[in-house]
Amino acid sequence: MEVLRYGERGGKVRLLQLALKRAGENINIDGIFGRRTLAAVQRFQTQNGLSADGIVGRLTWAALFPYLSGYTLHIVAPGESLFSIAKRYDTTLEAIAIANELSDPDYIEPGKTLKIPLPFPVVSVQLPYDSFYTALVLEGLAARYPFLSVRSFGNSVMGRELLLASVGVGGVAVGYNASHHANEWITTPLNLLFLEDYLKAIAYQTDIGGVSASELYSKTVLHMAPLVNPDGVDLVTGAIGEGDSYYEQARALASYYPSIPFPSGWKANIRGVDLNLGYPAGWETAKRIKFMQGYTRPGPRDYVGTAPLAEPENQAMAALTVEQDYALTIAYHTQGGEIYWQFLDYRPEGAERIGEAMAAASGYRLAETPYNSSFAGYKDWFIQTYIRPGYTIEAGRGQNPLPLSQLEQMYRDNLGVFVAGLNLSS
Repeated sequence: MEVLRYGERGGKVRLLQLALKRAGENINIDGIFGRRTLAAVQRFQTQNGLSADGIVGRLTWAALFPYLSGYTLHIVAPGESLFSIAKRYDTTLEAIAIANELSDPDYIEPGKTLKIPLPFPVVSVQLPYDSFYTALVLEGLAARYPFLSVRSFGNSVMGRELLLASVGVGGVAVGYNASHHANEWITTPLNLLFLEDYLKAIAYQTDIGGVSASELYSKTVLHMAPLVNPDGVDLVTGAIGEGDSYYEQARALASYYPSIPFPSGWKANIRGVDLNLGYPAGWETAKRIKFMQGYTRPGPRDYVGTAPLAEPENQAMAALTVEQDYALTIAYHTQGGEIYWQFLDYRPEGAERIGEAMAAASGYRLAETPYNSSFAGYKDWFIQTYIRPGYTIEAGRGQNPLPLSQLEQMYRDNLGVFVAGLNLSS
């Protein structure tokens, strides 16, 4: 993690401010390392036995990381009880027992290392997401809920891991994915909000969206790829900044499309290929349409690439889908408040019925995909290949990238969609 000092700006400063805020500091998350952030860092360093120099280096980051991942480690001392440990960290006995799969919480062996969930949700709604923070969130969720597995299923152009979160023990596999498009990054925390609520409902044996989470867990396996395009998202949200060679390469590509704002208008992967035009489902037709619209070379959006499945992110998503043999998929995009459910004349059995349930739950409109957007997308390829229900959800309303202020309403709108995908697929 890079060293941060007074006067710096950007995504890493936002992460710093989130950690400080969760640690009890009253500061804004604005990405500016100003005087209030400096004073908060110095107070945090003093409280944690560090040199109060206001420089966020290796040791300070190490002390801050639990406030990003949502958990810390504790070595049990002689005479300690689970109750005293929970009180020390302002958490609950149940949370510690779940995280550590303790069959007898009344006895804990001295010297044992425990994972301690901290008293706040792991998933934040207060800052733009990048690949680094997304990985920390998944790490924290897996620590709190050990029945969640997280693994890599491929790599991006820049070598960033594409992460998959899986939960469930049933025989029906369901796949959710988000952020094929970089400036639609808000779909990543949207999916992660559901994942955290679902895991908590499973652990505490409660309902989610009016449905028993334990029943969903026993009938299905949810596979969630919350960040399909990490390089592009990092460009849009500032983790890749000016001076970085990839940033400058992207800016050069964007210069051929001066009407598209940079980097906020960037949808593509870091090579300038639109990943949701990279699947073998009418790819040649998509190419013809997009070339007629002027997207003839790599750039911020709508360039189809050199061939279907030519990009590593597309290859990884296709291989994952073949491997898991999904009964149903949902690809999250923004915006428009619409649900697309068919591809050309393919109308899988039950797909319209499930789509109607999703529309009723969300208030979104069940719609047929506009012709010029009907080809080479992930949903299109899935439906064509498997003749099974596949959906593109255009969440939220406005102009991309949608503001964080929409996220909580988007989640309220889509909770029923997430649940319906699991409940109606089995």
